[in-house]
Amino acid sequence: MAKKGIIYDLDNTIYPVHSIADRLFADLFQMILENGEHARNMESIKNDMMRKPFQVVAAKYHFSDALAQKGLELLRNLTYHGVIEPFSDYPEIKKLPAERYLVTTGFFHLQQSKIKQLGIEQDFKEIHIVDPATTDKTKKDIFKSIMQRNGYTASEVLVVGDDPESEIKAAKELSMDAVLYDKFQIHTATALLPTITNFKQLIDFIK
Repeated sequence: MAKKGIIYDLDNTIYPVHSIADRLFADLFQMILENGEHARNMESIKNDMMRKPFQVVAAKYHFSDALAQKGLELLRNLTYHGVIEPFSDYPEIKKLPAERYLVTTGFFHLQQSKIKQLGIEQDFKEIHIVDPATTDKTKKDIFKSIMQRNGYTASEVLVVGDDPESEIKAAKELSMDAVLYDKFQIHTATALLPTITNFKQLIDFIK
C-alpha cells in the first residue's frame, strides 16, 4: 500500500552527529574524563553519545549517581548555535509524495536548537521531541499518536532512522514498515532490515 506518511529520526538521519559532537559535548566529555573512573572507556563513550541518549550511555557505563546527575544538569539546558549541515541527500525527502514527520529523542532545548540551526522546521508537518528527562512517553507512543490523529493505517506509514533498537524497533512493534538509514554502513548485523544509504532509494519503499 502506498505510504501517506513518513516519520524521520533526526540525529544521524537528517545530519551527522559527529560533525558537531566535539564542540557540542566538549564540557560533558571533560567532566567525564575528570571523574577519573571512565578514562579507559572515553572513546567508546564518545561514540555512544553520538548515537544514544545520555541516560542510556550513563547506564551502560555505570556512571555514579553523582556523575549522571551532573551530566543531566549540564545537558538539560544545553543549546547549539553553530552551523549544522544536513546530509547532502536530505533534499531528496522533499520530493517524495508523502507527509513528513520528525520525531527525535533527546533534551528538548538541545534538539530544538539543532532543528533551528538546520533550518528544517518548515519541511515537516509535525515535529516531536521526546525528552526522557520530562516525559515517560517514547517514540512508539508518538508514532501511534501520529497514525491515529492523521487517520493512517499502520501500512500507510513508513519510519526512517539510523537506530535498529530505537525508531526501527518501535515501528516494527506497531506493524509499521521501517527502513534503516545507514549512511556510513556501520550496521553489520542487520541483514534482514531494509537498508538505504541515500534518500533517493526511499522511492522504492513508498509505492
